[in-house]
Amino acid sequence: MNGRERVLGLIERRRIDRVPLMPITMMFAADQIGVKYLQYVRDHRVLVEAQLRTAARFDLDLVSCISDPAREAADLGADVCFFDDQPPAIMDSNALLADKTQLGRLRVPDPGCGRRMADRLEAAALFRSRVGDEKLIEGWIEGPCALAANLRGIDSLMLDFYDDPPFVTALLEFATEVGIAFARAQRAAGVDLMGVGDAVSSLVGPAIFEPVIAPHHVRLVRALRSMGLKTRSHICGNTIRISAARARLGYDIVDIDADVPPALAREQMGPNTIILGNIPTVAVMANGTAAEVRECAAECYRLLAPNHIISAGCEVPRTTPAANMDALTAFAHSLAPALT
Repeated sequence: MNGRERVLGLIERRRIDRVPLMPITMMFAADQIGVKYLQYVRDHRVLVEAQLRTAARFDLDLVSCISDPAREAADLGADVCFFDDQPPAIMDSNALLADKTQLGRLRVPDPGCGRRMADRLEAAALFRSRVGDEKLIEGWIEGPCALAANLRGIDSLMLDFYDDPPFVTALLEFATEVGIAFARAQRAAGVDLMGVGDAVSSLVGPAIFEPVIAPHHVRLVRALRSMGLKTRSHICGNTIRISAARARLGYDIVDIDADVPPALAREQMGPNTIILGNIPTVAVMANGTAAEVRECAAECYRLLAPNHIISAGCEVPRTTPAANMDALTAFAHSLAPALT
């Protein structure tokens, strides 16, 4: 069973040979081929090569177009600062929507014409030509709240939730439309699954998340599924207060970070939710031993299987020893006899 078959089999509730292995690798992947991260985020050919080499070296079940949260915002005109060997940063001090009235002038960009969005489409197409159906190909978009924060500025958006709810609704609606358009273009380019990153949602509680943010995710998921895409929700940070609500959004896979105890996540999300994670990225993946990685992965599996995907809670740090990634792979392989 190959990686694509394994992940799709789990999502579609078919018998699989073992639990899938799907860690997020970005800077770690760039380092595997010795390139600066600026090259990784600006040139789809570099990203694809780094992902392919990393997936082959550690027998991962996917390759991913993910690189940074500034693709959509950049093509909309946001001020983005690029660095030689770090991820790009969106400049909140010069937010595109510092003046809220400018929202009415924004239009959903054509992903094929925008410089940074188009580069991700080219990555998806190149993945399809290089891996065929052997590995799952993951696209990526910013979630409604994340893109809203990228355009408005995170501090301003947090105040807007209380001071100007109609504006927030309009902004989230626009962000959702951008996400749907970008996802549709990535689907056409060849991706199988759409990751939706919405880390900003971890900063709000259920009183805001459920009535204000969640409906836009529900709409987004329905649109993604209508395209034939599988779906993945990635909200890093402490999401304990919104875990139950996340399980109701309709995503096929729900990521949990290290701040969320696996047993509690399973209790709140129910037995049928496919939960990805949540090995601590720094304490275990980067700074732990191979034995500690394996022990933590085994505990996650014990608490979350069979509807479980092995991964760190968020991005694998670039300082993670290869031996620790090897330990993650070895543990995934050790499960094959149990599930065959």
